[in-house]
Amino acid sequence: MISRRIATTLAAAPLAYAAPTLAQTTPPFTITPVADFDSPWAMTFLPDGRMLVTERAGQLLLVAADGATRRTVATLPVSAAGQGGLMDVVLAPDFARSHRVYLSYSAAGQSGKGVVLARGTLAGAAGAEQLSGVETLYRATPLVDGDGHFSGRIAFSPDGQHLFFTAGERQKFTPAQDKQAALGKVLRLTPDGRPAPGNPLAAQGFLPEVWSYGHRNLLGLAFDRAGRLWEQEMGPKGGDEVNLILPGRNYGWPNASNGTHYDGRDIPDHRAGDGYEAPKVWWNPSISPGGLMIYSGGLFPQWRGDAFIGGLSSKSLLRVHLDGTSAGKGDQWDMGARIREVEQGPDGAIWVLEDGGEKGQGRLLKLTPPA
Repeated sequence: MISRRIATTLAAAPLAYAAPTLAQTTPPFTITPVADFDSPWAMTFLPDGRMLVTERAGQLLLVAADGATRRTVATLPVSAAGQGGLMDVVLAPDFARSHRVYLSYSAAGQSGKGVVLARGTLAGAAGAEQLSGVETLYRATPLVDGDGHFSGRIAFSPDGQHLFFTAGERQKFTPAQDKQAALGKVLRLTPDGRPAPGNPLAAQGFLPEVWSYGHRNLLGLAFDRAGRLWEQEMGPKGGDEVNLILPGRNYGWPNASNGTHYDGRDIPDHRAGDGYEAPKVWWNPSISPGGLMIYSGGLFPQWRGDAFIGGLSSKSLLRVHLDGTSAGKGDQWDMGARIREVEQGPDGAIWVLEDGGEKGQGRLLKLTPPA
């Protein structure tokens, strides 16, 4: 099963993993360009090897397994400004039967903008499929002004019973600690987008969908083979994080971070006993983490169980070694372009999407072992 998203245990000494990430100038894999897209954001594989790819302006594309052909199967009503647009795409756990596809995007409302979780059905004759019956399942509240930190990553629990959804704090800081805001949170929903029964913070006055809080801009989310949920998020100036997501925990933003504000103001570092869940891995200076995938394939057996992260400003692909509830920095490979998404292919290849930055033209790359 293809997983998307990552992690290190700071246990007794939360700052012990400030060691620099290893960098390699020659990646130990062959890079094959497959296709070009206009500001792509996410992708996922269909059972037959074809791909669904999202483009920022709102297009959902169905792409041949070799990348040679593509069709637009849906256009979503997105607000494609700043960091907004059409974002994640994930298949339902029962896709083989239901043909349901889950999407996230930013949308405007009367009082501002917010991130939306939607669902549709990929149906039609082979070669002529369209995404039909698209319905809104959830909108993160409150709506606020601005075009940053929507987040919008989607991950299903291994049993398929729960949908985890990330809502960024929209560059507003304090909503991450606000019990009555969905912003700056990991949410646990039913597959129909309702708050899942038994969420840990409802009895403390939080919105019933909240699973964890104190997050900034959550751009990666994935379960490992043992069912642990890993998340990565962008810090401010430095302090990018990989977190092991535990129910009911407070991850500190904006009260604790291993980075600083962009205007130079200090933020207290994570420290033992501060009441906040410390990151397992963190980076300073920033790598600007994009997508997250936990590898389970056979082409790179030495990396099975490890997490892979795209680097945006760092223009890199990063590996994080996972070991139970601990993690540590592994490799950082220079890719020469902003990496927005990382996925595992059906054959165990690693696939990455460049987002193209301001120019918008991003390539789909397939990574395989050297010949």
